[in-house]
This record gives sequence, structure tokens and C-alpha cells, in this order.
Amino acid sequence: MAQMKIDGLLLREMMIAGAALLEQNREAVDALNVFPVPDGDTGTNMSLTIMAAIKEMSQHELMRADEAADALAKGALKGARGNSGVMLSQLLRGLARGVEGAAEITPTLLAQALQKSAETAYKAIMKPKEGTILTVARVIAESAAAQVKRDKNDMEALFSAMLTGGENILRKTPEMLPALKQAGVVDAGGRGLLLIYTGMFAALRGEEIPAAPMAMHEDGEAVFDDDHDAIEEIKFAYCTEFLIQNLHENVTDDDILTFRRRLNRIGDCVLVVGDLSLVKVHVHTNDPGKALQAGLALGELINLKIENMVEQRRERARAAAAAEPTRACGMVAVSMGEGFSGIFTDLGVDCIVEGGQTMNPSIDDLVQAVDGVAAKNVFVFPNNSNVILAAQQAATLAKRKVFVIPTKNVAMGVAGVIACQPEMDPEENAARMTEAAERVKSGMITTAIRDSRFEELTIHEGDYIGLYNGKIAVCDQNAHDVAVKLMEMLVTDEDSLITVYYGEDADEAEAQALTDEFAGQYTMCDVEMHSGGQPVYCYILSVE
Repeated sequence: MAQMKIDGLLLREMMIAGAALLEQNREAVDALNVFPVPDGDTGTNMSLTIMAAIKEMSQHELMRADEAADALAKGALKGARGNSGVMLSQLLRGLARGVEGAAEITPTLLAQALQKSAETAYKAIMKPKEGTILTVARVIAESAAAQVKRDKNDMEALFSAMLTGGENILRKTPEMLPALKQAGVVDAGGRGLLLIYTGMFAALRGEEIPAAPMAMHEDGEAVFDDDHDAIEEIKFAYCTEFLIQNLHENVTDDDILTFRRRLNRIGDCVLVVGDLSLVKVHVHTNDPGKALQAGLALGELINLKIENMVEQRRERARAAAAAEPTRACGMVAVSMGEGFSGIFTDLGVDCIVEGGQTMNPSIDDLVQAVDGVAAKNVFVFPNNSNVILAAQQAATLAKRKVFVIPTKNVAMGVAGVIACQPEMDPEENAARMTEAAERVKSGMITTAIRDSRFEELTIHEGDYIGLYNGKIAVCDQNAHDVAVKLMEMLVTDEDSLITVYYGEDADEAEAQALTDEFAGQYTMCDVEMHSGGQPVYCYILSVE
């Protein structure tokens, strides 16, 4: 039988194994994307997200399970990439909340934490859909709850039930989402989550994870992040933190309560968490010596940290003054390809975040970009449907007022940026840019990476496929013919502008010939051509 309880060290080993198994099978998970285009990145995004979480967790000596889970959740949130990465971060955040205060995780507590994990992830989505990673997470939690009712002590049986329930519901996801059924695949996020749990189960049993890819048919511990900038007047100057270990034999829970009350008499922002094995202490006081002396009466002091918040405030004030926003509004755009980056820069975008179909920027990348813009209001253009959720999460963490313009591709992003009126009220400006972006009809041309069927289309590997507003509309063996057919779907009598963006692998002369052909056919429209430099898509067509 596997161990009945999981402490912080074992949880770290299990998460490392889960991350390793996911990374081994990353490409297989990427291949489960619904459309047969070479931008399937669910596995990559989930892997990068959990690697960021592991990095954060490995920076600490985490003996307690709640501490390990807390570090894991924070690292995942900062490093989350794409929709799948954001959802994984929410699952880990909920898991951390579920084991709050626990030095060790029992089967019963794990089942409860998995329920909290699923609930947190569902709440992160305005209109959650079944047949996704959310469904798999929910059924895993339900399977765990049913198992602990049968046996509350067997951790191995619990994981086995989790994986069985998860696999069963994963196979049913195509019946829940027509897009999955049409493509003949199961949900990629759900598969990635199961890989993580499979690796964790192997580590729990002391087994090595497979050396080759498999065959495929808020916070536990209080975090003392003092917002010193928000302190109007600092009454207690010294932020004091330490751990108490090896508590004296005669120390009781009542003694710890008395200790907490004593700290309240000499300062504020008092937090005393832990148990008789380890206590973490945080207090703002003008006399750190008294706090340390009181702690010594309970046991040994380690990891002492005393910071002068008055001096910190001076330093931050100086830094804030240097970075004080000087303009009403600024813009951040996610861009793939040097051409598009140059276009956005020429249009007045303040900061370009590298990102595209195969490498979405993390939440932390977006936060840093926003905070680096010297403007009171910052408009963010994700320019990829898989980046919108990450941008929305970044908006809640950034120091600036952020408006996310939900652009699904760079063509929409260009239209939105052009519509910007800095002198307008920011809410009205955001609405104006969103409306302008949504008027754009876009077509994207790439090559299929596998044989597939989509509705009435039979697609062969190597065929050129044209996507109309994100959905496969046409396929052919010739990129020119796909572009012509796609443009026929895009243009109406009410349109006035056609823009052709050719990619890094496209021939400029061929792109020019195609542009000239469009100009001759659609005489009511102005026709432009630009080097987008984008990978993956040889042409991006914009009509408005």
C-alpha cells in the first residue's frame, strides 16, 4: 500500500514526476488540438506552466504540504501560458486552498482539495463548457470523493480511482463537444491533467516514470506580502518575520495563543501560523527585540528577517516617482513576426510582447510589459484567442489600469490600434477599439500537419487550409487557390479595404502577384500588402 499521507517533500517529488511525464508527452498533447494546423500548444503551455510552478517550489525548503502547494500555486500563476496554462494554474490554486493549514495530506483531505480545485477552476470561467479540462478535473474530484467513502486510508486506491474516473470521462469528451468529435480527438487539456496525475501516482508508489512517451489510444500558508506603498502613515516601522522550531516540550496551543496576543500589544499585522512542530511568525513592530524574545520562550528561532518599512517606503517612492505615468493611455500588443512587430510599433504601440501560435506569453510577461508603460491606462491586444484569458488575468495583477481588447489575431489587433483615440475616456476608447477590431474579417492560410476531416472537407497532410475567422473553410494543394477562395468568402459590397500580410516563409513576389490579382478583382476596395513575418501562416488576409 502506498503512503497514507503526503508531506511537502513528497508532494514536491510527485509534482516533479507529473511535470516530467507531461513534458515527455507534450508533443502528443499538442497534437490533440482540434484543427490540424501546426499551432497546437496545449501540451507546451501546460508544461511551461507547471515547470514555472516547480521552479518556484524548488526555491524553498518545504516540509509542510500546504507550503509546497502554496508555492506551487504562486509559481503556476506567474508562469501560466495560454488558456490551458491559466486553467492549470487555477486548478493548483484551488488545490492549495483545499490543503490550507495541513502539514500532511491524507486521502480524505486530498479528495476535499480536489473538489476545491475543480470549483476554483470553474469559477474562473464566465461560461464554462463541459468536455474540457474542467470536466476532467470535476470527475476526478467526484471519483476521489466516492473512493474515500469506501476507504479513507488507502492513498494508492484513491489515485487509482482518480485516474480511472478521469480516463473514462476523457474518452467521453468528444460526445460533449462537437468540435472534438469532428476532429476525432479527446480534450487536450484533460489529457495533460491526467498525465500530471499519472506521474504523481508513479512517484507516490516509488516507481520510475516511463523513459519514453506513453502510448495514447488561496493559500495554504499565510503569505506576508506587505503593501508598503499603501501605508499612509507607518506606525510600526519594522516588518519582523521568523520561524520557531523545536518547541519546548511544555509548550501548548494555549501558549501559542498567548504569544499571538502578546505580539498584538507591541505591533500590528500579526500572523502566527503553524502547529507545535513549526510556527511561522509575522509582525510589524517598533521593537523587534521584544518579538524575538517572546518567540525564544517557545523554542528555537530560524529564518529571521527584519526589514525597515520606512526606508522601503522611501525607496519605493523614489522609484514610483521615476516611473510615474506621464500619459493618459498606452498600448501593449502581442505580436508574432518582425513585420507585425514593426507595424504595431509604427502605429504607436508602446511595448511588443513576443508571442505567437507556438509560444504564448506568460501572465508575468504581460504584467511586466504593462507595468513598463508610462501611462495611467494601458490597452492590451492579445492578438490570439489563446492569450485573451492570460491577458485578463494579467490585468488583475498589473499596477496600471488595464483594458483588454479581445483581439483573436493580429489583423484584428491592427484595426483596434488604428482606432485608438488617446483623448477619449478610456472606457469609451476601449469600446471603440473593440468595435473596430470586431468589424475585421480575417482569413489565415497554413499547411495541415496531419490527415483530417472537417465537416465536408477531406484534408491531407501537406494541404493548404484556409481558416475563416478561426474555422476551417477551404483546403487545396495550392496556397494561391486557397487564398482566392478564401477572399471570395471574406469580401462583400460593403467592404473598402483588403490587406495581405505574407509570412516569413512566403515568397514576396508571389505575395505581390496575389495582391495585384485582388486589386484587379475587387476594384471597390483599397488593397495593401505588408510583410507580417509571421511563422506558421503563409498568408493572413484582412478585410474591413
